[in-house]
This record gives sequence, C-alpha cells and structure tokens, in this order.
Amino acid sequence: MDDGRKTKDLLYEQVARIGKAVSSPKRLELIELLSQSEKTVDTLSREASISMKLASAHLRELRNAQLVETDRRGKNIVYRLASKAVVDLWVDIHTLAENRLVELQMALQRIATEPNDLVPSDRETLMKMARRGEVVVLDVRPAEEYLAKHLPFARSIPLDELRHRLAELPRDRLIVAYCRGPYCLMAKDAVELLRNEGFDSAHLRDGVPEWEAAISR
Repeated sequence: MDDGRKTKDLLYEQVARIGKAVSSPKRLELIELLSQSEKTVDTLSREASISMKLASAHLRELRNAQLVETDRRGKNIVYRLASKAVVDLWVDIHTLAENRLVELQMALQRIATEPNDLVPSDRETLMKMARRGEVVVLDVRPAEEYLAKHLPFARSIPLDELRHRLAELPRDRLIVAYCRGPYCLMAKDAVELLRNEGFDSAHLRDGVPEWEAAISR
C-alpha cells in the first residue's frame, strides 16, 4: 500500500470517529439534552432513562470524539457540548433522517396527529405576534434550561408546574408551547393539559437548537 493510500485511509478513519460517536440512539439523546444546557451525569441518566454507569460510558465515547467537554464543580462533573457545531450536527442529522426515512415520519405523527396541533413554521410571523402580545410563547422545559437559553419573548412555566400556574396565562390568546425539539413530548403534554382546561393552545415543533439553526442559515 503506497503512502498516499495510507494517508487517505487515515483521514477517513478519523472522520468516521464522529460517525461512530453518534451512531447510538442514547448518545444522540444525550447530545439533544446537552444542547439545552450543561448537565451532570446524574441529571443526564435520569432524563435519558438509563443508569449512571451507562450514561458515563456513553459520555466517555462522546468525549473521546471531542464532542463534549467537562468541568468539575465541587463534587460534581458537569458536561456540556464542545461547541455550537455539535448542536448544528444534531439538528442536521435528525432533519436529514426526517426527510429520508418514512418510518421516522410515521413515528413523528404520533406526537401530532391533528393538523392544528402544530403551529406554522413561519418563525418571523410567530415572533412578530409574540412581540405584539397576540400569542404567548410558553417554554415548558425545566427552569435551568430556560435560563440557559430560550426563544425570544418566551415565558417559562415548567411542565410539572403548569397545572398549578394556569392563572398566570391569559385565556383570550393562543398559547404556543415548545420544549426541547421535535422528539420531546413535554410540549404535547402541555397542549393537552391546556386544551382540557379551556385554553386555545398549539405545539411548536422547534426547540431552541432547531430555531437557532434555521435563523443562522
């Protein structure tokens, strides 16, 4: 094998490290969670419904591929994504999969089975309406994720507090709920709760990563 071929093989092998790192469904979920805010292993294992041992193993693979970084804060090790490019990679991967895979498209229909469950993807119009107070954009993620980053004009009421804080929401305007992105069920649950309580509500499919990726391109 000549030196040129060896070099090419080495180049592709190194690029393939990224593909291998994101080839696990649970590692993709961990990337999605970290695209919301930095988190400890304990939080990640709980939110991804896996053991701390398994979460640590997946995070080690992501760190070996330089996709995540860590900080030690007291007794805790906090994980974060290495850069915004990793967030964009996650958005690009799931967008490509949604465009190409019929099975994924069918699975997504379980999240929004009615046409009016989803608001239009016209982000500029939605923000203009939110700015004018014509709609309420509601972030139902945990408060720490909202504090890390949120959509413009959004207000925070975490899903587990929503039933007890309904009095804070107007009944004469559309409530547009969003959460972590297209595979997160918190916004869907929030819309169902709000409608059962007599609110006009809809589900925004985008999370912060999808929103930022769209407006930066």
